[in-house]
Amino acid sequence: MAGDPYKELGVSKGASAEEIKKAFRKLAKELHPDKNPGDKITEDKFKRVTGAFDILGDAEKRAKYDAGQLDNDGNEQYRGFGGGARTGGNPFGGAAGGFGGGPGGRGNFEGVDLDDLFGMFGGGGRQRGARDFTARGQDVKATLDISLEDAIAGATKRIQFSDGRTLDVTIPKGAADGQTIRLRGQGSPGRGAENGDALIELKIEPHPIYKRDGADLTMDLPVSAPDAVLGAKVRVPTPEGAVQMTIPAGSNSGKLLRLKGRGAFAQGRRGDLLARLIVTLPDEPDAALVKFAEDWRAKRPYTPGR
Repeated sequence: MAGDPYKELGVSKGASAEEIKKAFRKLAKELHPDKNPGDKITEDKFKRVTGAFDILGDAEKRAKYDAGQLDNDGNEQYRGFGGGARTGGNPFGGAAGGFGGGPGGRGNFEGVDLDDLFGMFGGGGRQRGARDFTARGQDVKATLDISLEDAIAGATKRIQFSDGRTLDVTIPKGAADGQTIRLRGQGSPGRGAENGDALIELKIEPHPIYKRDGADLTMDLPVSAPDAVLGAKVRVPTPEGAVQMTIPAGSNSGKLLRLKGRGAFAQGRRGDLLARLIVTLPDEPDAALVKFAEDWRAKRPYTPGR
């Protein structure tokens, strides 16, 4: 026989519906069998708390209990010809099924989603009778570092979890930084239910040549002084291989040239590759170059930026 439901929940008889609900949630979290496996005493307390809330969490049942029309188990009671109280129902409270009163032992707990509550202890626990609970396995999370080239072209990478398991992860073509890949059933084992999933977050490593700006990539491209002055076609590295780019005549350092669709991926779109020209002189200019520069300065002086 259950005790006074107010005492089971630790609330006063004048407690509001919200105070009763809050007290039940707190106790259910502490006493849930998934959190206390094999603890018979705690399991019994959980049943009494659940039965108490089945009465006090329902405005109509609570009114009947306060009027003496329900006993501590939530059963109807009335006076027979001999003056004694008669009751009926099951030993866990409510009129039928489990210790909640509803079909399948769930109970009609007004305003409380027990699946959401039980999910805190494994994600989907559900009562089956008095002691048998099932729970979906927990998801596991991991981070996988990948190169910019692998993010753009796609690849297969192996990852090892803390429990020693290894998995081959397929990186989709056009993967974005921070994208999460879900591997169904590769998480923690469940209790009589399906396994959880493995959630793999992709992190694109910094690149020695390219800098990311959303979906766009920027790089420095050294060019010779003659190519900058006269114009030329030069070889430009990209994440998918080198291509030829035309340098316009009279190009200065800092000029940006754009290769459309040669960048990274972000928010489902492909960006561009921006090549910043860096006009570069030989490490050791020869006599002819020095003579050319001297003549140029003497005959055609100019101030950069004007």
